[in-house]
Amino acid sequence: MRKDHRPYFVKRLYHRITVAYVNHFIRPQLDSLGWGFTFMKPWYVKIFGAPIRIGRFATLVAASDSRIRLSVWPDQPGRGEIVIGDYCMLCPGVRIGAAQAVVLQDNCMLAGNVYVTDSDWHGIYNRISVGKTAPVTINSNVWIGDSAIVCKGVTIGENTIIGAGAVVVDDIPANCIAAGNPAKVTRRLDPARRMVTRAQFFADPATLFAGFDAFDRRWLAQNTFRHWIRHLLFPSRSD
Repeated sequence: MRKDHRPYFVKRLYHRITVAYVNHFIRPQLDSLGWGFTFMKPWYVKIFGAPIRIGRFATLVAASDSRIRLSVWPDQPGRGEIVIGDYCMLCPGVRIGAAQAVVLQDNCMLAGNVYVTDSDWHGIYNRISVGKTAPVTINSNVWIGDSAIVCKGVTIGENTIIGAGAVVVDDIPANCIAAGNPAKVTRRLDPARRMVTRAQFFADPATLFAGFDAFDRRWLAQNTFRHWIRHLLFPSRSD
């Protein structure tokens, strides 16, 4: 699709439907979900197990061919949790599996098809056990690139970037870039540079969301319901 052909009122209705879907179907499966969330295609977000907690202003972007999956399968009674902090973003295909604990602190961003797990899920010689487990901690403002894998027992320091396709099997310090298999530090970030996080983006949510709404009103003003239906049924190159 080259552009959004929906009339403004259709887009607003779609937004209200997604919010209602999250509150009716997803929120009851979570131990907590903060306000200000944005779920795109929430029917492709799959939840299994508990407890799973998601903070304020979370952004989850799912797709039919790249579902987001959050799963807790405890290795012992009373253990197992997923905690996602405020202002975090999960892109299509993200999978998080916890037998002990996977914690994402505030402002973390996980790109498409990232996999985070705190367990092997099978033993080397005992294939019916969950194998070795160790909690994972991803500190604040970490950015994990496309298709990276974060394995059990890993701690990633704040502000660090994990390169696309990396396999993280050891701790990675704060304020650096790490890449490769196994992931190694390739560059240090400049501590003197000001770090802008997703928290700043949401610092004034009322003004932010009002701005988005005003943009939609202008951008979609020329779209009519008839034009939208015609585009759906008979798309053309001019669309």
